[in-house]
Amino acid sequence: MKSFFTSISFTMFLIGLLLMPTFSEAANDKDDMVLIPRGEFTMGSKDHSDEMIHQIVLDAYHIDKFEVSNHKYKGFMKATGHAAPAYWDDPRLNKPEQPVVGVNWYDANAFCEWKGKRLPTEAEWERAAKGPHGSHYPWGHKLDPQKANYGQNVGKTKPVDSYPDGISGYGVYNMAGNVFEWVSDWYDSAYFQVTPALNPQGPATGINFANQGPVKVLKGGSWLAPASSLHTSHRFWNQPENNSYGVGLGFRCAQSVDSDSLHTIRYDFMHSLISMGEEKWPEALTSIDQALKGDPENVEYQQTRELILKKITN
Repeated sequence: MKSFFTSISFTMFLIGLLLMPTFSEAANDKDDMVLIPRGEFTMGSKDHSDEMIHQIVLDAYHIDKFEVSNHKYKGFMKATGHAAPAYWDDPRLNKPEQPVVGVNWYDANAFCEWKGKRLPTEAEWERAAKGPHGSHYPWGHKLDPQKANYGQNVGKTKPVDSYPDGISGYGVYNMAGNVFEWVSDWYDSAYFQVTPALNPQGPATGINFANQGPVKVLKGGSWLAPASSLHTSHRFWNQPENNSYGVGLGFRCAQSVDSDSLHTIRYDFMHSLISMGEEKWPEALTSIDQALKGDPENVEYQQTRELILKKITN
């Protein structure tokens, strides 16, 4: 049978890659995170004056697939002695699978740091919500009340894995409704006019509303908020020490991707190609599955897996 690869030189190149040093393992909780690849996207919208449209390039990063749940936050409190957030005993909101609410920015930041992560930047959050096609809502361009929890339609938060039909194009859950989510950036309504094009981190400080102190950005709407807050570019704000809107205020974490992690994923992909060239189809499937574990939305990897499966099943 003719080999998958006919070029000996290319096969030797791949083998050379296979012999590269082993790279570090991915950080904790990668199974519950989504890799957003390096790339450009259109940030902002025409909906509000503080959402000016502009182009942004972000390095690759991971973001939590789900909002942080009460179950995970309980583990944080037990391990660190951190105080319980507001509404911890509210029976509408305190089931293990529901998102933690009543957290201020410092609570959210402390949890992410404890997990070896960080809060996402506003740009990172928005790109994960818009998906690869720049959607107005995580699922597309039209509002669909069956794909998000908002406007008191349910009367409480829903489990963090609810609305699978409403996930973003990158596979991230509940980026519209359920809970507003803290991000790392300070809020300034004019910031998009001066935003750097590469990896923006937000302004140096936030607007001081009503002399109550500078404010941080909130994203995503909540189970209480109206439909107008659900679009992916919507910007809201709150003082970082404040948990007002607490019954609808939560978060998720992000994590930067170092070059070792990216090389590990690419290494697994190249190993699958080598195995394909040697017609070792089960080994090729194992390797491509490992690459997809690190980068599940990669179309090239998905198509390679389909080719392997065809060979195995024929």
